[in-house]
Amino acid sequence: MIDLFTAYGSNLLPCNGEVNYYGPVLPDADRYLHALLHTIPWQNDQVFVAGELRSTKRKVAWYGNERYRYTYSGVTREAQPWTPELLALKAVVESRLGVTFNSCLLNLYSNGAEGMAWHSDDEAALGRNTTIASLSLGAERRFLLRHKTTGATVSVLLQHGSLLVMKGETQTFWRHSVPKSAAIHAPRVNLTFRTIVL
Repeated sequence: MIDLFTAYGSNLLPCNGEVNYYGPVLPDADRYLHALLHTIPWQNDQVFVAGELRSTKRKVAWYGNERYRYTYSGVTREAQPWTPELLALKAVVESRLGVTFNSCLLNLYSNGAEGMAWHSDDEAALGRNTTIASLSLGAERRFLLRHKTTGATVSVLLQHGSLLVMKGETQTFWRHSVPKSAAIHAPRVNLTFRTIVL
């Protein structure tokens, strides 16, 4: 396993894709975290497991330029209109990367008992070789990537107010996850800015 903490801006993957970690990019991250925790209408995520619809402990919200329909884990969601805070954060990310996004999937992990299983964001609605910008607010959480063929693993500690970007062939060749940790008691909000291909 490659364990990386401060390789800001460089490609963290040894092959088949590109993942860049920029570290903290928001000087007012505390304010945004508080606003998102209290203004977003969070709902428990739902996924199909062995043909059965189940609710997760993790909560989600889906926003976009239009009422985009996005299907993942067998469930379809319809995007809500942007809030002022989300538009401001979107502008920060777009300015930093020189990329335009039209949607955002938000995840709320209330504490370390909530995580994300191994998966790839390879839905048809996102197109091939898509760029996904992940902005983290709140508790520091470990983010893992694992190559689908070789099993090579990369680990990054996502800091409060930090930005991580996945692009190129990353979703084709790699899976990623957020492991659970009993030592974490604070919430984390994760904003994943995406582009829905119309």
